[in-house]
Amino acid sequence: MKIFVTGTRGIPGVMGGVETHCENLYPRLAAMGYDITVVRRDSYVADDKRTEWNGVKLLDVATPRKKAFEAIIHTVRAVIAARRDSADVVHIHAVGPSLAVPLAKILGMRVVMTNHGPDYERAKWGHMARTIIKLGESWGSRFSDDVIVISDTIRGNIGRRYGRTRRVHLIYNGVPAPEVCADDAYFSSLGIEPQRYVLGMSRFVPEKNLHHLIEAFDRAGLAAKGYRLVLAGDADFDDDYSRSLKRMAREHDAVLTGFVRGHKLHALLSQAACFCLPSSHEGLPIALLEAMSYRLPVVVSDIPANAEVGLPAADYFPVGDIDTLSSRLSDKLGSSHTRIDYDLSKYDWDTIARQVAAVYGNS
Repeated sequence: MKIFVTGTRGIPGVMGGVETHCENLYPRLAAMGYDITVVRRDSYVADDKRTEWNGVKLLDVATPRKKAFEAIIHTVRAVIAARRDSADVVHIHAVGPSLAVPLAKILGMRVVMTNHGPDYERAKWGHMARTIIKLGESWGSRFSDDVIVISDTIRGNIGRRYGRTRRVHLIYNGVPAPEVCADDAYFSSLGIEPQRYVLGMSRFVPEKNLHHLIEAFDRAGLAAKGYRLVLAGDADFDDDYSRSLKRMAREHDAVLTGFVRGHKLHALLSQAACFCLPSSHEGLPIALLEAMSYRLPVVVSDIPANAEVGLPAADYFPVGDIDTLSSRLSDKLGSSHTRIDYDLSKYDWDTIARQVAAVYGNS
Protein backbone atom coordinates (compact mmCIF):
# COMPACT_ATOMS: atom_id res chain seq x y z
CA MET A 1 0.00 0.00 0.00
CA LYS A 2 1.39 3.37 -1.05
CA ILE A 3 0.91 6.17 1.50
CA PHE A 4 1.68 9.86 0.92
CA VAL A 5 2.04 11.96 4.07
CA THR A 6 1.62 15.73 4.22
CA GLY A 7 0.77 18.46 6.72
CA THR A 8 4.22 18.24 8.30
CA ARG A 9 7.15 20.56 7.65
CA GLY A 10 9.34 17.49 7.22
CA ILE A 11 11.45 14.85 8.90
CA PRO A 12 13.93 14.16 10.41
CA GLY A 13 15.16 16.81 12.81
CA VAL A 14 12.58 19.51 12.11
CA MET A 15 11.13 21.31 15.14
CA GLY A 16 7.45 20.76 15.96
CA GLY A 17 4.99 18.36 17.54
CA VAL A 18 3.57 17.06 14.26
CA GLU A 19 7.12 16.62 12.97
CA THR A 20 8.14 14.59 16.04
CA HIS A 21 4.98 12.52 15.64
CA CYS A 22 5.76 11.72 12.00
CA GLU A 23 9.44 11.09 12.70
CA ASN A 24 8.55 8.35 15.17
CA LEU A 25 5.56 6.87 13.36
CA TYR A 26 6.53 6.46 9.73
CA PRO A 27 9.78 4.49 10.00
CA ARG A 28 7.78 1.94 11.99
CA LEU A 29 5.11 1.74 9.29
CA ALA A 30 7.79 1.46 6.61
CA ALA A 31 9.31 -1.46 8.53
CA MET A 32 5.86 -3.10 8.47
CA GLY A 33 5.96 -3.08 4.66
CA TYR A 34 4.11 0.11 3.79
CA ASP A 35 5.42 2.27 0.96
CA ILE A 36 5.66 5.61 2.80
CA THR A 37 6.48 8.97 1.22
CA VAL A 38 6.69 12.01 3.49
CA VAL A 39 6.34 15.23 1.49
CA ARG A 40 8.57 17.93 3.02
CA ARG A 41 8.60 21.72 2.73
CA ASP A 42 11.88 22.46 1.00
CA SER A 43 12.57 25.64 2.98
CA TYR A 44 12.87 23.63 6.21
CA VAL A 45 15.22 20.97 4.81
CA ALA A 46 17.34 23.01 2.43
CA ASP A 47 20.58 21.40 3.61
CA ASP A 48 19.21 17.86 3.59
CA LYS A 49 19.42 16.28 0.15
CA ARG A 50 18.36 12.79 1.20
CA THR A 51 15.56 11.08 -0.67
CA GLU A 52 15.12 8.31 1.91
CA TRP A 53 15.50 8.02 5.67
CA ASN A 54 14.95 4.92 7.81
CA GLY A 55 12.92 3.27 5.06
CA VAL A 56 10.75 6.35 4.46
CA LYS A 57 10.89 8.08 1.08
CA LEU A 58 11.37 11.85 1.25
CA LEU A 59 9.94 14.16 -1.39
CA ASP A 60 10.78 17.87 -1.16
CA VAL A 61 8.26 20.30 -2.61
CA ALA A 62 8.92 23.99 -3.21
CA THR A 63 6.98 26.00 -0.63
CA PRO A 64 7.09 29.70 0.25
CA ARG A 65 8.11 30.22 3.87
CA LYS A 66 5.16 32.44 4.76
CA LYS A 67 3.20 31.37 7.83
CA ALA A 68 -0.16 32.41 6.37
CA PHE A 69 0.20 30.39 3.14
CA GLU A 70 2.90 27.75 3.35
CA ALA A 71 0.85 24.92 4.89
CA ILE A 72 -2.00 24.93 2.38
CA ILE A 73 0.23 25.57 -0.67
CA HIS A 74 2.49 22.71 0.39
CA THR A 75 -0.43 20.37 1.02
CA VAL A 76 -2.11 21.07 -2.33
CA ARG A 77 1.19 20.38 -4.12
CA ALA A 78 1.67 17.23 -2.05
CA VAL A 79 -1.81 15.97 -2.95
CA ILE A 80 -1.12 16.54 -6.65
CA ALA A 81 2.20 14.69 -6.30
CA ALA A 82 0.39 11.81 -4.58
CA ARG A 83 -2.11 11.53 -7.43
CA ARG A 84 0.70 11.63 -9.96
CA ASP A 85 2.42 8.76 -8.13
CA SER A 86 -0.82 6.74 -7.86
CA ALA A 87 -0.91 6.79 -4.04
CA ASP A 88 -3.52 4.62 -2.37
CA VAL A 89 -3.87 6.86 0.68
CA VAL A 90 -3.11 10.50 1.42
CA HIS A 91 -2.57 11.06 5.14
CA ILE A 92 -2.98 14.74 6.02
CA HIS A 93 -1.80 15.95 9.43
CA ALA A 94 -3.33 18.97 11.23
CA VAL A 95 -6.51 20.90 10.63
CA GLY A 96 -5.14 23.77 8.51
CA PRO A 97 -3.69 21.50 5.79
CA SER A 98 -7.00 19.59 5.79
CA LEU A 99 -8.39 22.30 3.54
CA ALA A 100 -6.95 20.06 0.81
CA VAL A 101 -9.05 17.03 1.78
CA PRO A 102 -11.80 17.74 -0.83
CA LEU A 103 -9.15 18.05 -3.55
CA ALA A 104 -7.70 14.65 -2.65
CA LYS A 105 -11.18 13.14 -2.76
CA ILE A 106 -11.97 14.75 -6.12
CA LEU A 107 -8.73 13.24 -7.44
CA GLY A 108 -9.98 9.81 -6.40
CA MET A 109 -7.75 9.06 -3.41
CA ARG A 110 -8.61 7.75 0.02
CA VAL A 111 -7.88 10.29 2.75
CA VAL A 112 -6.90 9.84 6.37
CA MET A 113 -6.74 13.03 8.43
CA THR A 114 -5.09 13.34 11.84
CA ASN A 115 -6.50 16.12 13.99
CA HIS A 116 -3.68 17.26 16.30
CA GLY A 117 -5.84 19.90 17.96
CA PRO A 118 -7.64 23.20 17.23
CA ASP A 119 -4.76 25.16 15.74
CA TYR A 120 -7.04 28.18 15.22
CA GLU A 121 -6.79 28.77 18.99
CA ARG A 122 -3.14 29.72 18.64
CA ALA A 123 -2.53 33.36 19.49
CA LYS A 124 -0.47 34.01 16.35
CA TRP A 125 -3.48 33.82 14.03
CA GLY A 126 -5.70 36.76 13.12
CA HIS A 127 -9.45 36.54 12.54
CA MET A 128 -9.24 35.63 8.85
CA ALA A 129 -6.60 32.94 9.39
CA ARG A 130 -8.60 31.42 12.24
CA THR A 131 -11.69 31.29 10.06
CA ILE A 132 -9.78 29.50 7.29
CA ILE A 133 -8.19 26.99 9.70
CA LYS A 134 -11.61 26.24 11.21
CA LEU A 135 -12.83 25.56 7.68
CA GLY A 136 -9.96 23.09 7.29
CA GLU A 137 -11.06 21.32 10.47
CA SER A 138 -14.64 21.23 9.16
CA TRP A 139 -13.72 19.86 5.73
CA GLY A 140 -11.27 17.36 7.18
CA SER A 141 -13.82 16.13 9.71
CA ARG A 142 -16.65 15.88 7.19
CA PHE A 143 -14.94 14.54 4.08
CA SER A 144 -11.99 12.38 5.18
CA ASP A 145 -12.56 8.65 4.93
CA ASP A 146 -11.04 8.20 8.38
CA VAL A 147 -10.19 10.70 11.10
CA ILE A 148 -7.53 10.04 13.72
CA VAL A 149 -7.64 12.12 16.90
CA ILE A 150 -4.80 12.23 19.40
CA SER A 151 -6.95 12.87 22.47
CA ASP A 152 -10.45 12.15 23.70
CA THR A 153 -10.97 15.91 24.05
CA ILE A 154 -10.49 16.34 20.29
CA ARG A 155 -12.81 13.40 19.56
CA GLY A 156 -15.54 15.07 21.63
CA ASN A 157 -14.99 18.40 19.90
CA ILE A 158 -15.44 17.12 16.35
CA GLY A 159 -18.44 15.06 17.42
CA ARG A 160 -20.15 18.14 18.82
CA ARG A 161 -19.12 20.56 16.07
CA TYR A 162 -19.50 18.41 12.97
CA GLY A 163 -21.47 15.34 14.05
CA ARG A 164 -18.55 13.13 13.02
CA THR A 165 -18.47 9.95 15.11
CA ARG A 166 -18.13 7.22 12.50
CA ARG A 167 -14.62 6.03 11.60
CA VAL A 168 -13.07 8.35 14.18
CA HIS A 169 -10.09 6.64 15.81
CA LEU A 170 -8.50 7.68 19.09
CA ILE A 171 -4.77 7.07 18.68
CA TYR A 172 -2.53 8.91 21.12
CA ASN A 173 0.77 10.61 20.50
CA GLY A 174 3.64 8.41 21.57
CA VAL A 175 6.92 8.75 23.35
CA PRO A 176 10.12 6.80 22.58
CA ALA A 177 12.23 5.10 25.23
CA PRO A 178 14.43 7.63 27.03
CA GLU A 179 18.14 7.85 26.32
CA VAL A 180 19.47 8.83 29.73
CA CYS A 181 22.86 10.50 29.43
CA ALA A 182 25.08 13.39 30.52
CA ASP A 183 27.09 15.94 28.58
CA ASP A 184 29.51 17.84 30.83
CA ALA A 185 30.95 19.92 28.00
CA TYR A 186 27.53 21.01 26.78
CA PHE A 187 26.35 21.86 30.29
CA SER A 188 29.54 23.85 30.90
CA SER A 189 28.94 25.85 27.72
CA LEU A 190 25.43 26.68 28.96
CA GLY A 191 26.56 27.47 32.49
CA ILE A 192 24.25 24.92 34.15
CA GLU A 193 24.71 21.99 36.51
CA PRO A 194 22.82 18.66 36.65
CA GLN A 195 19.72 18.76 38.87
CA ARG A 196 20.02 22.53 39.26
CA TYR A 197 17.72 23.79 36.51
CA VAL A 198 14.08 23.92 35.48
CA LEU A 199 13.47 22.95 31.85
CA GLY A 200 10.91 24.54 29.55
CA MET A 201 10.80 23.09 26.05
CA SER A 202 8.65 24.36 23.19
CA ARG A 203 8.44 26.65 20.21
CA PHE A 204 8.59 30.35 21.11
CA VAL A 205 4.97 31.23 20.41
CA PRO A 206 2.50 33.07 22.67
CA GLU A 207 0.26 30.11 23.56
CA LYS A 208 3.19 28.23 25.12
CA ASN A 209 3.30 30.96 27.81
CA LEU A 210 7.04 30.72 28.41
CA HIS A 211 6.89 34.33 29.60
CA HIS A 212 4.73 33.09 32.47
CA LEU A 213 7.38 30.53 33.33
CA ILE A 214 10.07 33.23 33.44
CA GLU A 215 7.90 35.36 35.73
CA ALA A 216 7.04 32.44 38.01
CA PHE A 217 10.66 31.30 38.25
CA ASP A 218 11.69 34.82 39.22
CA ARG A 219 8.81 35.22 41.70
CA ALA A 220 9.76 31.96 43.42
CA GLY A 221 13.29 33.23 44.06
CA LEU A 222 14.78 30.06 42.62
CA ALA A 223 17.92 31.74 41.27
CA ALA A 224 18.89 32.62 44.85
CA LYS A 225 18.62 28.92 45.66
CA GLY A 226 21.11 28.02 42.94
CA TYR A 227 18.75 27.07 40.12
CA ARG A 228 18.72 28.24 36.49
CA LEU A 229 15.84 28.36 34.05
CA VAL A 230 16.58 26.65 30.72
CA LEU A 231 14.37 27.34 27.70
CA ALA A 232 14.95 24.87 24.88
CA GLY A 233 13.44 25.86 21.55
CA ASP A 234 13.00 28.78 19.20
CA ALA A 235 10.49 30.34 16.82
CA ASP A 236 9.74 29.19 13.27
CA PHE A 237 9.34 32.85 12.35
CA ASP A 238 11.06 35.49 14.43
CA ASP A 239 8.38 38.00 15.42
CA ASP A 240 7.56 40.55 18.11
CA TYR A 241 6.68 37.85 20.63
CA SER A 242 9.75 35.68 20.13
CA ARG A 243 12.01 38.74 20.24
CA SER A 244 10.38 40.01 23.43
CA LEU A 245 10.58 36.55 25.01
CA LYS A 246 14.30 36.27 24.28
CA ARG A 247 14.88 39.76 25.64
CA MET A 248 12.92 38.89 28.78
CA ALA A 249 14.87 35.65 29.17
CA ARG A 250 18.20 37.44 28.94
CA GLU A 251 17.09 40.08 31.44
CA HIS A 252 16.22 37.30 33.92
CA ASP A 253 19.41 35.30 33.25
CA ALA A 254 17.53 32.39 31.72
CA VAL A 255 19.48 30.03 29.45
CA LEU A 256 18.42 29.95 25.79
CA THR A 257 19.63 26.80 24.05
CA GLY A 258 17.99 27.36 20.67
CA PHE A 259 16.42 24.43 18.88
CA VAL A 260 18.14 21.31 20.22
CA ARG A 261 17.79 17.62 19.41
CA GLY A 262 19.68 14.35 19.78
CA HIS A 263 22.26 13.80 22.49
CA LYS A 264 22.08 17.36 23.83
CA LEU A 265 18.30 17.20 24.22
CA HIS A 266 18.55 13.79 25.90
CA ALA A 267 21.10 15.22 28.33
CA LEU A 268 18.86 18.19 29.16
CA LEU A 269 15.94 15.87 29.84
CA SER A 270 18.08 13.41 31.79
CA GLN A 271 19.52 15.95 34.21
CA ALA A 272 16.70 18.46 34.82
CA ALA A 273 15.30 18.99 38.31
CA CYS A 274 11.83 19.74 36.96
CA PHE A 275 9.97 20.22 33.68
CA CYS A 276 7.32 22.90 33.14
CA LEU A 277 4.72 23.34 30.38
CA PRO A 278 2.56 26.43 31.08
CA SER A 279 0.77 26.52 27.72
CA SER A 280 -2.80 27.60 27.00
CA HIS A 281 -3.15 25.39 23.91
CA GLU A 282 -2.05 21.82 23.16
CA GLY A 283 -3.26 18.79 21.24
CA LEU A 284 -1.54 16.10 23.27
CA PRO A 285 1.88 17.51 24.24
CA ILE A 286 4.77 15.33 23.14
CA ALA A 287 7.18 17.49 25.19
CA LEU A 288 5.30 16.55 28.35
CA LEU A 289 5.33 12.86 27.44
CA GLU A 290 9.07 13.07 26.80
CA ALA A 291 9.66 14.66 30.20
CA MET A 292 7.57 11.94 31.83
CA SER A 293 9.57 9.25 30.03
CA TYR A 294 12.66 10.67 31.75
CA ARG A 295 10.79 10.38 35.06
CA LEU A 296 10.97 14.11 35.72
CA PRO A 297 8.76 15.93 38.22
CA VAL A 298 6.45 18.09 36.10
CA VAL A 299 4.35 21.22 36.50
CA VAL A 300 1.79 21.83 33.74
CA SER A 301 -1.23 24.02 33.05
CA ASP A 302 -4.66 22.54 33.64
CA ILE A 303 -5.90 22.80 30.05
CA PRO A 304 -7.92 19.76 28.84
CA ALA A 305 -5.09 18.27 26.74
CA ASN A 306 -2.75 18.24 29.74
CA ALA A 307 -5.47 17.10 32.14
CA GLU A 308 -6.15 14.09 29.90
CA VAL A 309 -2.68 12.75 30.73
CA GLY A 310 -4.00 12.13 34.24
CA LEU A 311 -1.29 13.55 36.49
CA PRO A 312 -1.79 14.13 40.23
CA ALA A 313 -3.55 17.39 41.14
CA ALA A 314 -0.33 18.83 42.59
CA ASP A 315 1.26 18.71 39.12
CA TYR A 316 -1.29 21.14 37.66
CA PHE A 317 -1.89 24.86 38.02
CA PRO A 318 -4.63 27.10 36.55
CA VAL A 319 -3.46 28.34 33.18
CA GLY A 320 -2.17 31.90 33.47
CA ASP A 321 -2.00 31.81 37.29
CA ILE A 322 1.62 32.86 37.85
CA ASP A 323 1.40 32.82 41.64
CA THR A 324 0.24 29.20 41.72
CA LEU A 325 2.82 28.23 39.10
CA SER A 326 5.50 29.83 41.25
CA SER A 327 4.29 27.90 44.29
CA ARG A 328 4.22 24.62 42.36
CA LEU A 329 7.79 25.12 41.15
CA SER A 330 8.96 25.86 44.70
CA ASP A 331 7.23 22.72 45.97
CA LYS A 332 8.82 20.53 43.30
CA LEU A 333 12.30 21.89 43.88
CA GLY A 334 11.89 21.73 47.64
CA SER A 335 11.56 17.96 47.44
CA SER A 336 14.43 15.49 47.11
CA HIS A 337 14.26 15.42 43.26
CA THR A 338 12.91 11.87 43.38
CA ARG A 339 12.31 10.45 39.92
CA ILE A 340 8.76 9.34 39.18
CA ASP A 341 7.60 6.17 37.44
CA TYR A 342 4.69 7.18 35.20
CA ASP A 343 2.44 4.73 33.38
CA LEU A 344 3.17 5.47 29.71
CA SER A 345 1.91 2.19 28.28
CA LYS A 346 -0.75 3.82 26.05
CA TYR A 347 1.90 6.08 24.49
CA ASP A 348 4.00 3.26 23.03
CA TRP A 349 5.00 4.03 19.44
CA ASP A 350 5.00 0.39 18.30
CA THR A 351 1.41 0.02 19.48
CA ILE A 352 0.48 3.32 17.85
CA ALA A 353 2.00 2.21 14.52
CA ARG A 354 -0.12 -0.95 14.59
CA GLN A 355 -3.22 1.13 15.31
CA VAL A 356 -2.53 3.45 12.38
CA ALA A 357 -1.88 0.43 10.14
CA ALA A 358 -5.32 -0.87 11.13
CA VAL A 359 -6.84 2.43 9.98
CA TYR A 360 -5.06 2.12 6.63
CA GLY A 361 -6.52 -1.38 6.30
CA ASN A 362 -10.02 -0.12 7.14
CA SER A 363 -11.13 0.34 3.55
